[in-house]
Amino acid sequence: MDRIRKALDLARQERERIEPVLGPHVAASDTVAYPPFDTRPTTLPVRIEYTHTRIFNPDRAALESRRILDPEGDDAGAAAFRMLRTQVIQRAEDNGWRSIAILSPGVHDGKTTTAINLAVSLANDRRHTVLLVDCDLKRPAIAASLGIAVDRGIDDLLAGDARIDECLYHPRGFERLVVLPARAALPNSSEMLTGPRGRELVAELRGRYPDRIIVFDLPPVLTADDALAFLPLVECGLVVIAERSTRRDELLRCMELVHKTPILGTVLTKATDVATAYG
Repeated sequence: MDRIRKALDLARQERERIEPVLGPHVAASDTVAYPPFDTRPTTLPVRIEYTHTRIFNPDRAALESRRILDPEGDDAGAAAFRMLRTQVIQRAEDNGWRSIAILSPGVHDGKTTTAINLAVSLANDRRHTVLLVDCDLKRPAIAASLGIAVDRGIDDLLAGDARIDECLYHPRGFERLVVLPARAALPNSSEMLTGPRGRELVAELRGRYPDRIIVFDLPPVLTADDALAFLPLVECGLVVIAERSTRRDELLRCMELVHKTPILGTVLTKATDVATAYG
């Protein structure tokens, strides 16, 4: 734990030295999000009815086995994600940010599980709707983690073989959450994500629902160029590291590479001391 903390302190000092000055404060919009493909501005309803988005029934036991938490649970994990959610919302609203990239230095850091649990917790806040997007097109895992049988996904969108409304999925029981999963890996994922179709897709997702929070799960920073190429398309990032797994030099290198992107903070997974699991 001391090794990780020292690395975080060094990374924070490095970021303070090289991080660009952020622009003026932008107040969060008072406009509230609205259901998918309803183009009329409205107030967020007590209950959302999805008419175009595909609805599936996640297996609660399977979710638990994959460490997907009940956002209203009274266990330490759910409480920790509620704390993380509050911190993310506060800083995002202070800066007018609505798109968040979930990053990690390497594999097996718990990045995808963190992305899903954060999206679920954000959606449970009831002041927001949330779109969770699987942009880890090297090893897409969100569909398998949630138990989605994907007919069309973001890979089909990027290839021009599907429309957005054919690729969105809503897990019953998570009322304000919509998922854009990946059906299969793409060999040229970096080029596809940041090419014309990828840029148009991200612009449409961000522009269509300006008050929806979008969580993008990206490949590890040190294993492929996808994350670095994609980061200019989002507003901020959250870095996931794992106790006894993430090395000090990996964390420092990761923070150095992403220094142009505002970082909301770090999430420490696999922590033995739950009270210090998030920093």
